[in-house]
Amino acid sequence: MFTRLLFTTLILAVLVIVVGAWVRLTDAGLGCPDWPGCYGYLTSLPETQQEIEAATAQAPRGSYDAGKAMREMTHRYLAGALGLMILGLTALCFWGRGNSRLTRMMSALLTLVVFQALLGMWTVTLQLKPLIVALHLLGGFATLSLLWWLWMRHRQWPTPSDTGPPLLHKLCLLVIGVLVVQIFLGGWTSSNYAALACPDFPTCRGQWWPDSINFSEAFVLWRGLGINYEFGVLDSPARTAIHVTHRIGALVTTLAILWLAIASIRAKIPVLRRCAVAQLHLLVLQLALGIGNVTLQLPIAIATAHNTVAAFLLLSLLTQLRLVRQFRLE
Repeated sequence: MFTRLLFTTLILAVLVIVVGAWVRLTDAGLGCPDWPGCYGYLTSLPETQQEIEAATAQAPRGSYDAGKAMREMTHRYLAGALGLMILGLTALCFWGRGNSRLTRMMSALLTLVVFQALLGMWTVTLQLKPLIVALHLLGGFATLSLLWWLWMRHRQWPTPSDTGPPLLHKLCLLVIGVLVVQIFLGGWTSSNYAALACPDFPTCRGQWWPDSINFSEAFVLWRGLGINYEFGVLDSPARTAIHVTHRIGALVTTLAILWLAIASIRAKIPVLRRCAVAQLHLLVLQLALGIGNVTLQLPIAIATAHNTVAAFLLLSLLTQLRLVRQFRLE
């Protein structure tokens, strides 16, 4: 029962990440200006003329959008279902009392989900503050990663070993760290509406290094309360700095993954080689989607896919880490 529920929860976590990206990219993050309900409703939306007029008076910027509200509530329902399923998994662990390590991992996951719910609330109540939005994105990826790690614990792996290889193990951890930083930069780019600050590729407004660029304003994490960040508050030079930093991060991440892939292939272990090849395919796809975001002016489908492939790339690296721990390599 635990394994079946864990797999279902893992699939739901992927869906929550995809829908969350869709909500953010369609500017529906403030589709409901209150939390946990939507204009005071939990299971429905304003329908009558009187209800719509009351909702319009509460709406950010004075306009009620039923489509945005529905997208936001769909994401909340899915996230709520995910939280309940993780609560159920944790209850099964405590009820079974079989594996204390598994119980501790599930307790940590449940704690993360509670904090993630708080971040979801603050995303709305603090009006899309970029730091909160980026942390909410990382929280979703962390939830998915822990669920994936738990799922891998229930899989059969070749040639188990108590100690991991000194080179590849450390390299995997390094590359995972690099990717996590790049994911944060992606969230920071999106939450500051800087995805199209450079509308061309590989240059930025026809220059390799733009003249108008402002790093000092680009990475101010906290700007106080009472600011509505919908559609961004930064000027063009600051958004350009964020976009350029994300491109530099993409280059660093690409080199790091290539380094890990080459090292894994040279280890001459088939399962590691297959994992490395899968990572390279995901990397090429991710780079193509990133370029497509710029050259095609941020189509929703491509931008959502870009977020989703980042999640799968992270899961592939976690799989690589799990595999590496099974072998002693010099």
